[in-house]
Amino acid sequence: MKIDLTGTTAGEINKALVEGRRAIGTPAVGMVLTLVVVTDEENAYDALRAANDASREHPSRTLVVIKRHARTLRDRTTSRLDAEVRVGADAGTGETVVVRLHGEVSDHADSVVLPLLLPDAPVVVWWPVSAPLDPAKDPLGALAQRRVTDTYAAEQPVRELAARAETYAPGDTDLSWTRITPWRSMLAAALDQVVCEVAGVEVEGEEFNPSCELLAMWLADRLAVPVKRTLSAGPGLTAVRLDTTCGPIVLDRADGSLATLAISGQPARAVALKRRDTAELLAEELRRLDPDDTYAAALRYGVERLAQAEDAVTGLASVAEDVAAEEAAIQQTVAEDAVTEVVAEEAVAEEAAVDKASDQAGAAEKPTPNSLARKAASK
Repeated sequence: MKIDLTGTTAGEINKALVEGRRAIGTPAVGMVLTLVVVTDEENAYDALRAANDASREHPSRTLVVIKRHARTLRDRTTSRLDAEVRVGADAGTGETVVVRLHGEVSDHADSVVLPLLLPDAPVVVWWPVSAPLDPAKDPLGALAQRRVTDTYAAEQPVRELAARAETYAPGDTDLSWTRITPWRSMLAAALDQVVCEVAGVEVEGEEFNPSCELLAMWLADRLAVPVKRTLSAGPGLTAVRLDTTCGPIVLDRADGSLATLAISGQPARAVALKRRDTAELLAEELRRLDPDDTYAAALRYGVERLAQAEDAVTGLASVAEDVAAEEAAIQQTVAEDAVTEVVAEEAVAEEAAVDKASDQAGAAEKPTPNSLARKAASK
């Protein structure tokens, strides 16, 4: 059931919700939370669809806030609130209200949303795109216990992660972090099967994928080892390699659905690592409403610190290469000097032999007394 309201108020929207529930025969409110989705007109359909699918696991009142940009200066000074109320099959297992804010009221979305929140129920705010720099200080974010962003939708995801770390507040989370939950579980389970120490890690994935950076920061923070970040064509994360004292552990996913886990000394096995859609990610985040301390620790590790650690490892490798090259050059110089010395000795010996032969020839040509007597007798 859909009810369209033009130029309405929050009170009329609440009244329409009550009438809609009575019309479909479900006057009781059986929802567990309020999900506020802040998006634009372009992404509203996909966001609403994901929220409705997630509501099948978490019945909720979904408030979709769309800020409409006025085309003229006159429209910008005119405030209007339009709403679309959905109940029953059109709203999943809960209720949905799509509110469109025109004019100056767009700057006061919190005053519109506040009367529509479910009483005594937690509030979650989700920004599918264009999240504020500081979600906790945003007027809508201040109403919520959990604030969900998605750095993957940002223009510069890696820089966005650094901004999230600077403004982190308990209750913040990101769908890029949710995407790596199966990877974290699989890697933790793999390390539980062996008794060894991890010496180094390599994370392979797309260049501008914040999930790859978050996984690398989580591994660096938890294992306290150097983590190398390498690039691939994707999709998303493609491989994680752990160098351990018991041999390598490799989790490789080339096609985005099925991965191969290889542990040294054990046969390789296939594991399911399907890339999940937004509805599944959102449903996972709605399962917990307490602060995610693990995400906070990984985020605060810092992309810059990860890059510095990688540069340090690269620098050590280059130093080792330089030392090896210098030793090889020294050995080559020593060998060349030895060859030169041998050649010089051979030249000296050859010169001495020539001098000796010359001396012998001169001595043979010098006249002796017997030779002079024979010469005189012949005359």
